[in-house]
Amino acid sequence: MNLQNSQFLSALQVQDQLQNQTKKPLPLKQTNPGISFQEILARQTKSADEVKFSKHAVNRLNDRGISLSENQINRLNEGTVKASAKGIKESLVIVDQMAFIVNIPNNTVVTAMNQREASENVFTNIDGAVII
Repeated sequence: MNLQNSQFLSALQVQDQLQNQTKKPLPLKQTNPGISFQEILARQTKSADEVKFSKHAVNRLNDRGISLSENQINRLNEGTVKASAKGIKESLVIVDQMAFIVNIPNNTVVTAMNQREASENVFTNIDGAVII
């Protein structure tokens, strides 16, 4: 049987082609050659510890005119760490006159309110509270 005149290649022909191909090494991806692995790891660890804000929470902050200082964000992070250490899953974290509902496993602020919106002092669907 003559496979050379066929439109299909034989297994030997395919193997021969694969062996004769020159393999080009993939280029190394360098994000920033001036940063050490230690620094990248430290940045990633730090950002993993910081609380994130859901889209809903960002909208509530904007709608309610709430702005947070770096100190307040640090205290909010501190509150989430304390809640996590106690095994809380959905926490109310109070920083100054502001209340935040935080999903602790995802480290995400779900909603935020200032003293005016929290005037009823009723919070549902939480299993713990941290006052910082």
